[in-house]
Amino acid sequence: MLDKVHLTLEGPAGPVNILRGVDLSVAPGTALGVVGPSGSGKTTMLMIVAGLERISSGRVAIAGTNYEGLSEDALALFRRDTVGIVFQSFHLIPTMTALENVAVPLEFAGRKDAFDRAEAQLKAVGLGHRITHYPGQLSGGEQQRVALARAFAAEPKILLADEPTGNLDGGTGQQIIELLFELHDRHNTTLVLITHDLKLAGRCERVVRIADGLIVGEGLSEGVPA
Repeated sequence: MLDKVHLTLEGPAGPVNILRGVDLSVAPGTALGVVGPSGSGKTTMLMIVAGLERISSGRVAIAGTNYEGLSEDALALFRRDTVGIVFQSFHLIPTMTALENVAVPLEFAGRKDAFDRAEAQLKAVGLGHRITHYPGQLSGGEQQRVALARAFAAEPKILLADEPTGNLDGGTGQQIIELLFELHDRHNTTLVLITHDLKLAGRCERVVRIADGLIVGEGLSEGVPA
């Protein structure tokens, strides 16, 4: 839940209001699409939900946890156990195999079955035959599958996806989207999906539109650029 969330950052010309009083509540297990013009605050809102950006004022409570007063370490632990993130760029560690990339956050969480779970998740995204390959040996679509496997391996309550197909061709991107929604349904994970694609946003149960740091409406509107 975001309650009257404001974020103001200092710029060369003075304060810049990035978010200007965002209110948003999402039921557990819901797929939420977020659309709006570039620079409207979509990614910033996602970073706030992930605990990667501190707000200037308001209240953030995610999965029953109020972020107010939490240290950076406490936020990192919450994110590790509760939130999965998939970016447009894959953010894989180039010197680690697919298996190691997926296992790393599980190892940090103290999971003794980290590599078994990582292998099972890679098989679930169709990469059981690529677990020993490094990111440089994988196609873009395969790298994003590894990123999805890593995001879902710890069974997060919330998955945040920021333009997850932005660096992929149309056909590969469609495969990734099908996989994303399949995993969302299978794990009953709350999904927050930022996309410029109105058709893709329409696959979500809810869609909110952001403009100038505010949520300006719900549902798709062809008149609002995404």
